Amino acid sequence: MAIEVSGTMVLYSLLALTLLTVGIVFVARYLMSKLNGGSLNEKYSKQAATGTSSNRAKFAEADVFKMSSSFFNYGLVVALGITVLALGLTEYAEKVAGGDNFVMIEEDIEMEPPRTAEPPPPPPPPPPPVIQEVPDETVMEEDEPDFVDQSVEADEVVEAPVVKAPPPPPPPPPPPPKEDEEIFMVVEDMPLFPGCDTEKTKEDKKKCSDRKVFEFVFKNLKYPVIARENGIEGTAVVQFVVDKDGTVKDVSVLKEIGGGCGEEASRVVNTMNESGIKWTPGRQRGRPVKVQFRLPVRFKLQ
Repeated sequence: MAIEVSGTMVLYSLLALTLLTVGIVFVARYLMSKLNGGSLNEKYSKQAATGTSSNRAKFAEADVFKMSSSFFNYGLVVALGITVLALGLTEYAEKVAGGDNFVMIEEDIEMEPPRTAEPPPPPPPPPPPVIQEVPDETVMEEDEPDFVDQSVEADEVVEAPVVKAPPPPPPPPPPPPKEDEEIFMVVEDMPLFPGCDTEKTKEDKKKCSDRKVFEFVFKNLKYPVIARENGIEGTAVVQFVVDKDGTVKDVSVLKEIGGGCGEEASRVVNTMNESGIKWTPGRQRGRPVKVQFRLPVRFKLQ
């Protein structure tokens, strides 16, 4: 059997439990204060003087721990009552006052699907094709082939027709000369920047060439405005090829640090040809070859 409790009843019940608990507390305090009177002081004065009292409280008659089981059971009853009230709390829906025109509407309403226009009827099949009779073609006598007697006598000499031999085909054109397109990274004689031919050893010529290349780059290099405004620093790497005639070609940027630094380094390398600078081409086994270089260009703000 389900218990139905309204919210008002729960509120009144909680208020009653609160008043009952407060009342029990006041009654217990009143009883304890009444027992703790002068007669108990005189009764236990001698025990207090000698210190031989074995009671847990000051006065055995006023020991509140004797009532602990009663208060504990009372707390269980109150907790059980509050639980029952909470579980039995029922919310009632508001009643709707309906007049004479009030009509109850069922929840499930059948909706009639909208009617769609019927599709048009299919077109009639096409009429069957009319078979026309084709007259047979008449063969004219003049269209008949003429048969020629091509029989050969046994003693008749037949000469084979003379067949002319076809002219020989023209000789194929000679293949174009194969250009040596191999590009070296290291050769026996490395390319040299102009002005280093007077050095004696290959190592001295290589150091002189590297020094003059960097002097030419830093002399013509302009720090890009965008890189300067954004504080971009670093090393851009440019790759180029020294051709067999000493010109610079195939300039490309291998490492770009941003701000147009790689483009500026590439522009400076391209100005070598515009300035008329001719490298001493590299040589491998005594012949000039193409040699690839990688030039690091450092950008640093002062």
